[in-house]
Amino acid sequence: MDFWIILLCALGITLATTPLAIKIAHKTGAIDIPKDNRRVHQRPVPRIGGMAIFFGTTLAILLAMAMNLLGTPDTEMKIAGILFGGVFIYLLGTVDDFRNLPALVKLFGQIGCAVVVFAFGNRIDFIANYLGEGTQHLAWAVSLIVTIVWIVAITNTINLVDGLDGLATGISAIASLCIAYVAYIFGYYPTCLCLLAVAGSSLGFLPFNFYPAKTFMGDGGSLFLGFMIANLSILEPVKRATMVAVLIPVLVLALPLFDTVWAILRRKVNGKPIMQADKGHIHHRLMRTGMGQRRTVLCLYGICGIMGVAAVLMSRELYVECLGLLGVAATFVLVVMTDMNDLRPRIKKDGDADGTKKAGKTT
Repeated sequence: MDFWIILLCALGITLATTPLAIKIAHKTGAIDIPKDNRRVHQRPVPRIGGMAIFFGTTLAILLAMAMNLLGTPDTEMKIAGILFGGVFIYLLGTVDDFRNLPALVKLFGQIGCAVVVFAFGNRIDFIANYLGEGTQHLAWAVSLIVTIVWIVAITNTINLVDGLDGLATGISAIASLCIAYVAYIFGYYPTCLCLLAVAGSSLGFLPFNFYPAKTFMGDGGSLFLGFMIANLSILEPVKRATMVAVLIPVLVLALPLFDTVWAILRRKVNGKPIMQADKGHIHHRLMRTGMGQRRTVLCLYGICGIMGVAAVLMSRELYVECLGLLGVAATFVLVVMTDMNDLRPRIKKDGDADGTKKAGKTT
């Protein structure tokens, strides 16, 4: 029952506060106006809907804390650190929504938020031998670097995939629910409860964010969601310690992670800054086939769902079934990344600025 209370609390708060966020966006001028061909929306849309996600998630977790559902004082301290860092990452993203901060400023801000969480004790400080006995404890400096890289990578993965109406919101909900289920299976209830809060706020925001979107979450929302998923996935060691705790969200988020790595590689090969936006993402490729936003987003939800089920199977040591689902998902990704005449994913630009083929050719 407690799990449902936290999930529905986050969902209800987000549903109630999203219209307020839309009103504030209009009053403050926080409107995303399509000024270039990279954007897929054609009309101005409020872009600080992440405010509702922030309040929904934070208040639901605080409720769980008030109900003494979050375990030991040590775990509560880690969660308090995550919330503290979450406030700063949300503010960083919100300032970026208004001021368009330089990439380096955002990066150092994210690193600072990761350091805050590390200081509160939420960190990757050992790696278990998944195939045998024993653990490998990491030196303090190594633990700090690994934790920062993990948090910053997952945070930006959710941020970069936020390119279509409802895409990042739905993927965040799927990822949170899958990791929460694994945590529940193995009795890590504080992790499960907090992730249900993230999932509830994402689901509460989705009706306003799905195509045609009434509001965008903005960088404030996407950075906050990525930051919470990154931190909560390592709050408690799932199954055989940190190795699996890290592998599970990697599997669940395999699609956006792959898209992020591919985007960095694509821009590097084409001599573009790695932080420069383009229209070469997986969702842009699907859009160019004529699927439209709704079907594109639903297709990507399906792939992420398959990866989420694979992660659950891996946590239960059902490796054959897990590999089977990974093969299905990989096949879908291959279809998206290639065309009928060439099975090699195209990375070098061919005639236009965004890395797509010239008009008249199949993409």
